[in-house]
Amino acid sequence: MKGLTGMQGRITGPWGRWLTLLAWLAAAALLNLLAPSVHEEAVNRAPQLGRAEPSVQASELLAAEFPDGGGDPALFVWHRRDGLTDDDLEKIRTFIEMLSNQPVPYQAAVPPLHLLPPEAMKRELLSADGSTVMTPVFFAQDAPPDKWKEGVDEAKALAASLFGADPFAAPVDAPDGLSARVTGPVGVRIDASALFGQADKTLLTATVLLVLVLLLVIYRSPILAFTPLAAVGVAYMAVSPILGWMAREGWILAESQVLYIMTVLLFGAGTDYGLFLISRFRQLLREEADKGAALRRAFTDASGAIAVSCFTVTISLFALLAADYGSSWRAAVPLGVSILVMGLASLTLVPALLAIMGRASFWPFIPRTPDMPAGRAGRRNRPAPDPERPRRNLAGSLVVRRPLLIALASCVLLGALAAFAPQIRLTYDQLSSFPETIGSREGFAVIEEQFSPGDLAPMRVIVEAEDEASAAAAAQALAAHPGVERVSGPRAGQSNPNLRAYDVRLAVNPYAMEALRLVPEIRETAAQALRTSGEDGAESRVWIAGMTAELYDTKRVNERDIRVVFPLIIALIGTLLIVYLRSLTAALYLIATVILSYVSALGLGWLVLHHILGMDAIQGTILLNAFVFLVALGEDYNIFVISSIWGKSRRLPLRDAVKEGVGETGGVITSAGLILAGTFAVLAVMPIQMLMQIGVIVALGVLLDTFLVRPFLVPALTLLLGRRAFWPGRRELQV
Repeated sequence: MKGLTGMQGRITGPWGRWLTLLAWLAAAALLNLLAPSVHEEAVNRAPQLGRAEPSVQASELLAAEFPDGGGDPALFVWHRRDGLTDDDLEKIRTFIEMLSNQPVPYQAAVPPLHLLPPEAMKRELLSADGSTVMTPVFFAQDAPPDKWKEGVDEAKALAASLFGADPFAAPVDAPDGLSARVTGPVGVRIDASALFGQADKTLLTATVLLVLVLLLVIYRSPILAFTPLAAVGVAYMAVSPILGWMAREGWILAESQVLYIMTVLLFGAGTDYGLFLISRFRQLLREEADKGAALRRAFTDASGAIAVSCFTVTISLFALLAADYGSSWRAAVPLGVSILVMGLASLTLVPALLAIMGRASFWPFIPRTPDMPAGRAGRRNRPAPDPERPRRNLAGSLVVRRPLLIALASCVLLGALAAFAPQIRLTYDQLSSFPETIGSREGFAVIEEQFSPGDLAPMRVIVEAEDEASAAAAAQALAAHPGVERVSGPRAGQSNPNLRAYDVRLAVNPYAMEALRLVPEIRETAAQALRTSGEDGAESRVWIAGMTAELYDTKRVNERDIRVVFPLIIALIGTLLIVYLRSLTAALYLIATVILSYVSALGLGWLVLHHILGMDAIQGTILLNAFVFLVALGEDYNIFVISSIWGKSRRLPLRDAVKEGVGETGGVITSAGLILAGTFAVLAVMPIQMLMQIGVIVALGVLLDTFLVRPFLVPALTLLLGRRAFWPGRRELQV
């Protein structure tokens, strides 16, 4: 802390303040000239599972041994509500023939359905009511979604020229006319890429405007509103090329959804850090005539909490490197680096800006000491309106009067919300997170209504058997499984004739949790059939590829990550708190409160998402992401309020220290909490349901921390513990 205070003295000096500002602006400009923006290097599809996962091994084996079936399918769904005509079917047959003869870019294969006679085509391909046909086209597995889109768009253009109108633009539920949609794994990923690509500028604009409006409403000072935003903006300009350079060098892989969260996190946390210093500066300007002295005192009081809060969030984010799921560990460096840069800006650039503007930062309500004139005419000084003052002592007074009642009531309320958390239903179905009007979801709805939902993404089961009878027995066992609609094949391996691949259509939605539970059952069913046929090592002779198997492994990997990352983050934050506060007791109960707040946020989030917004499930990967943000950001507020109480307890009885500490930090934490919750709530307007869900849960969790945990529960526990709250550190204490 002494080092930080000494640094601040140089930064806010007559020359230092301007040099600091120019250094930040020059660094941001130079970085943007030398390195690309991270958004230029962003990707929308990256491997989420490691090569050791069974579904990945199965996909590699499928591509190597069964190249004709090794691509990812795009399902072209053709639909006419009153029934497809013979002319429709003939044009669809011509469409398939043209793709067979002249493949579109990145096309791997197309089944020769055009070779079927017209009557066989009707019998084999048409739905029961004659309204729908589904034709698959396989695309190269190693191509990214933008390359798939290039091939699919060319195929769509070909279809439009054949039909004389664009069936992909026609409404699916139109009373007359042909409609077409592209779904399946390729269609789903193309739509996911498009959704992420549309949201970047919208999210940034909405976040900036929201923070600006909240600051103006709360503080009623345009200069103050722009001060933290200016610091965040400069930090953002520096972070983007740093991460872009790292991505270009191949050190990180920047995913679009991670960059959206980074934007929200930078503006939310960065504004919070700036407000911690700004609020203390304004308080001291009412006591100090010298703005420089006031700023130095403000920095001394706030810098420790800001630095520790920044480190808390940073180490929590870097703990994601221990995760196995791709999006989780890839988020660690971009988010961690962005918070580090933002923390540095809060400790250097924000003080420099405040030193340059001084009291004018708070115009038109400029804080002055009682003996300073209010204006040029020397009128009597009137106290400037203070948005923090009306609620300054309310929470503190309640806590010191009834600490036990406050603690019990807070725990009961949080516990009641947490009781809804076990009711949460999880899903790993990416398709369900799309808007209902997007093409791949509309196409799947038609498939689900007209065919078996398993046709959307067939499961590929590969078995290795010494003789054909054993493989046939495995296929018969698979077909007899109650979760299987039908089994087709086999196809023999290209270099290993003992390998046989079967297409398995499930009787349920292949993206649903019910289908995921079938994966180990189907693997065991095939292995048991091989064992019964006398095959040795049957367990290692069955591979399952396809989206259902990938989602099952995703579920298993995420559950593993939760078991590893949760305790790692708790241990890291606990260690940092012990070092900073020199109190094991305080570290324990501060961590306990944010964990309780996290579970309560999940319960409250489920109430809102399920019972109000009507969602059947939340994305399974959200549990880990929400934990990282809520535990780290919630601990930020705990650190700030407990630092104030700790400092005041050196000269005041603990009851008075708690009352004053809660009052001193109440307004700024409330303002910061509203802004942070608001920035995450911006994600709720995103077209991707996963981002909306994490935005809702984190925003609600931040509000719980802001209005319940920080002003009531933490101070009440501190007061109830008394001297024990400082154990084993300070022993002298006025209780």
